[in-house]
Amino acid sequence: MQSKLPQRKPTRLKHYNYSNAGAYFITLCTQDRKRLLCDISVGFGIYDEPKIILSEYGNVADRYIRKLSDEYDRITIDHYVIMPNHIHMLISIHKSDGASQVPHPTNETIPKFVSLFKRYCNREFGYNIWQKSYNDHIIRDEKDYLNRWKYIENNPAKWQEDDYY
Repeated sequence: MQSKLPQRKPTRLKHYNYSNAGAYFITLCTQDRKRLLCDISVGFGIYDEPKIILSEYGNVADRYIRKLSDEYDRITIDHYVIMPNHIHMLISIHKSDGASQVPHPTNETIPKFVSLFKRYCNREFGYNIWQKSYNDHIIRDEKDYLNRWKYIENNPAKWQEDDYY
């Protein structure tokens, strides 16, 4: 007798066009939350700020975040942090030059960006290190944007308290 697989909750906002101009907070996790991307050392440097020491996997992820940010005309990675088993990104999508804003769902900007990022990293690693899906949050206003920015900024210092620890 086969065991039932857990039902996944949809992670995307139903009927929302993820190519709309705006800002998005994205979290990508490694498979089984394995700590592959970096180590965080606390108590070093000025004011005991944590130091992120990227692994080979983390360096590859960092390179592709920068590369894809440069390749996409409509998006910028405003802020990001690579943690031991996840990455947080604050992504802005800018208005297009007037082209249709109704893409096919699989062509939506955020899902396409995440898919390409994972694919490029995995190709270089030789196997998949990423969790199947990702978490996203549509930024509602400037206060929300600034809160997410601070969260990214402070995440390494709060690593041991992090939900993903």
